[in-house]
Amino acid sequence: MASSPAPVLITGASQRVGLYCAERMLADGHAVIISYRTDRPGVQRLRELGAIAIHGDFSSQDSILDFIAELKTHTDCLRAIVHNASQWLAETQGDEGDVFLRMFNVHMLAPYLINLHCAELLHRSQTADIIHIGDDVTRKGSSKHIAYCASKAGLDNLTLSFAARFAPKIKVNGISPAMLMFQPDDDAAYRARTLAKSALGIEPGAEVIYQSLRYLLENPYVTGTTLTVNGGRHIK
Repeated sequence: MASSPAPVLITGASQRVGLYCAERMLADGHAVIISYRTDRPGVQRLRELGAIAIHGDFSSQDSILDFIAELKTHTDCLRAIVHNASQWLAETQGDEGDVFLRMFNVHMLAPYLINLHCAELLHRSQTADIIHIGDDVTRKGSSKHIAYCASKAGLDNLTLSFAARFAPKIKVNGISPAMLMFQPDDDAAYRARTLAKSALGIEPGAEVIYQSLRYLLENPYVTGTTLTVNGGRHIK
């Protein structure tokens, strides 16, 4: 992707995949704006590398709109929006509705409102993209994370709708990864069970998502598509 004066917005970039992709974008010479919910060390690292970091709590419509208003004080154009912000919450008895609303707001309402209210910023860039980071779990559902899975499936559908609405000026695509990176406290048995679920059987790390981002940003003839990045889980 050729360097552009218009920045790339990456939501939820304080750690893990979002942080990695923001660092790589900056290293490749792109201007980057990130959102963060928790001020982790990665946020300061990105600031030091030249990124603009904006606090964004996507738990309600008002907080999402506040983020959009703050974003527009920092830039009047965008090269791309990468919707990476996510939460992984399971249902617990008594708070199922709250969990569902939280998952809906983070995974669907925030991308929906940001796309609608920031389309004007994308239109000011010569080329423009929106990329939704989904989850391979939507392929079969989840008995313990029903709200998470349903809201990520909704995000996949937003890809189709916004691709149709914004064509031909703005390309809209998705990426649907399976497990990418273990947590430090994941034990050996869990790691072995998880790796056995895919045909390739590896922990690929965040690089495969950055490669997918670059493909979607650079290819001028792909829109309304979701890339599956799951190591072949669907053929096991």
